[in-house]
Amino acid sequence: MKKLPVGISDFKEIIEENYYYADKSLLIRDVVEIGSKAMLMPRPRRFGKTLNIMMLKYFFEKTDKDFSYLFTNLAIWQEGEKYRNMQGKYPVIYLTFKDVKSSEWDECYSFMKRLIADEFSRHWYVLESGLLNEMEKDFFVRIIKLTGDTADYQIALKKLSEYLYIYHQTKVIVLIDEYDTPIHEGYVEKYYKKIVGFMKNMLSGVLKDNTSLEKAVLTGILRVSKESIFTGLNNFKVYSLIKNDFSTYFGLTENEVEQIIKYYTIEHEMDDIKRWYNGYVFGNHVIYNPWSIINFSKNHNEGLRPYWINTSGNALIKQLITSSGSAIKKDIEKLIRGEKIQKSIQDDMVFDDLDKEEDVLWSFLLFTGYLKAVSVEFVDEGRWVCELQIPNREVVYFYKNTLVDWFKLSTTSTKMQAMLEGLIEGEIDVFEYHFKEFVVRTMSYFDPTGEEPERVYHAFVLGMLLNLSDNYIIKSNRESGLGRYDITIMPKVKTRKAYIFEFKKVDPARKETLEIALEKALRQIEQKRYDIELIDAGIRSEDIIRVGVAFEGKELLMKQME
Repeated sequence: MKKLPVGISDFKEIIEENYYYADKSLLIRDVVEIGSKAMLMPRPRRFGKTLNIMMLKYFFEKTDKDFSYLFTNLAIWQEGEKYRNMQGKYPVIYLTFKDVKSSEWDECYSFMKRLIADEFSRHWYVLESGLLNEMEKDFFVRIIKLTGDTADYQIALKKLSEYLYIYHQTKVIVLIDEYDTPIHEGYVEKYYKKIVGFMKNMLSGVLKDNTSLEKAVLTGILRVSKESIFTGLNNFKVYSLIKNDFSTYFGLTENEVEQIIKYYTIEHEMDDIKRWYNGYVFGNHVIYNPWSIINFSKNHNEGLRPYWINTSGNALIKQLITSSGSAIKKDIEKLIRGEKIQKSIQDDMVFDDLDKEEDVLWSFLLFTGYLKAVSVEFVDEGRWVCELQIPNREVVYFYKNTLVDWFKLSTTSTKMQAMLEGLIEGEIDVFEYHFKEFVVRTMSYFDPTGEEPERVYHAFVLGMLLNLSDNYIIKSNRESGLGRYDITIMPKVKTRKAYIFEFKKVDPARKETLEIALEKALRQIEQKRYDIELIDAGIRSEDIIRVGVAFEGKELLMKQME
């Protein structure tokens, strides 16, 4: 029985140690045949990017050791003599930035310099060959000794490609893994402009108009905006998960998953595996999360549970969701209920706009694997309109826990529980007491903007979604009867109480009072027949509790219809 490669991304180790491997070697053929000179393949974390980059390195790199044995049993070897003759024939520049996670720019810059210096050291034989002139030798030594200036390190990869071409008389293949990790860290740790400036000069140097370049492949999670990183790179193409090119090489196809679970004799779990771990759509293909599939296959006796979602890298996602406005939280309510939302998506990312433009947030959630595109309609270059949905139960788990974290900012879990217990027991006075305290806490947390009741309303809905969804169906802003109610809570067991909530904000322009607004809320429930949907679902009218809530600043009144 082959071992499962949990946490192993070294292609050579996987093949030599006989780990289970889903053959992705035809990626090599497609990289060769596609017209692009330089290409970026962004995919979510833990979807096999590093493993694929390492495979390309072992295939193409010209070394003293013959690595062809790694490929003789793979699909690429059956593609013909053309590809077999390419194995081990090219000089390769290989860098991975996956561990560049620094809290300060100086530390990040030092880390980047060392990675570049290590790659120069790996090609020390060029310095010793006698083929470089004195100026070139001096540059080579400055890079290795870490004595070069910033400009030296920004042009270092281009210079190294030129030196390798001089030595091998063969154009160079450049492989860069997780190029955007330091950019991501720069955004979180507030040195974004510095890292973007450095990366822009470094990458444009080696990729733009470089006559020593054969091919370049970059991986990452996001495409950072062309205007900020990839300016002027006419030979550069991005193959995002929306596009069909390379769509089956990252993650696992359904056929590959079926083969894995059959091999490990857990095929009876397939339906649950689909619900928990599939649902991603890359191009026209349904893709499974490989990290979760591998971990579940190894630990299947422990049952289905989240694996990918509990690995690192969620901090920025949580920050973006929890700081978002009520409109975005309303869309997240829909997503948690399994509904779809339609949004404009752009495949290039400006981190500075993450908290400014809604489209950028949804694009970020899609390309990082927290949403899937159910349908895609091309608009213009780099922009699509997509129907978005949460891919699977594992990611639903993340959203719910993220929202719990946000909700705890405004009230403790025990008080929340007491509030909701009062509600489901029909003790509206108990519910009202705790709800008023919740409003005060929530108002104190947010800056006073005049939108407080709307924020409270959405926090309330999200809290119920998270805490009552096992036994109740929570809906908000839906049509019923002659209008749209604010919230209904329908029990899955029809003998329990159901609830209708209508929220009203006091309108000072009309000289309203809390009492007037409250009566308007109750009258609207009755006149608009909001109970029709519940009655049609089999709930008796006498089991429906109709509640009006009126807001004015931090003050509220709540009343149950007699």
